[in-house]
Amino acid sequence: MAKFVAAFVTGSAAMISEGVHSLVDTGNGLLLLWGVRQAAKPPDDRHPFGRGKELYFWTLIVAVLIFALGGGISIYEGIKHVRRPDQQTNSTVNDAVLGFAFLFEGAAWVVAFRAFQERKGRRSFIQVVREGKDPTTFTVLFEDNRPDGQGDPSGPP
Repeated sequence: MAKFVAAFVTGSAAMISEGVHSLVDTGNGLLLLWGVRQAAKPPDDRHPFGRGKELYFWTLIVAVLIFALGGGISIYEGIKHVRRPDQQTNSTVNDAVLGFAFLFEGAAWVVAFRAFQERKGRRSFIQVVREGKDPTTFTVLFEDNRPDGQGDPSGPP
């Protein structure tokens, strides 16, 4: 919500994009939790082999949402502001909101990385990814490989 308030106050298209991305991230987290919960259900008459594959399905949906919603809104806002540029009024508000987002999302990334490290043990990073059966940790870790959540591999937290 802070990102949307900052976007309203400053008129920043980048902050609108950040706000949308944060909403998508929240929805993605809920979908991943739903997938974990569904996959843990025991077999029944409708699902005699269980629901273990639902975890992969919901992870796929999360990936699609990250690219479609996050990217689509960012492209839309970018084109809109290129066609009609607005003067940004106060970047200090944006800087403060992004600073707090950096701290909070960086902390979330550290938690995901520690969970990954626990599963990794003595195996190599690549080996764990190849042999991994639970895509939720990988999704959180790789999607948020930059604390602002933009997924840019050039900048670790």
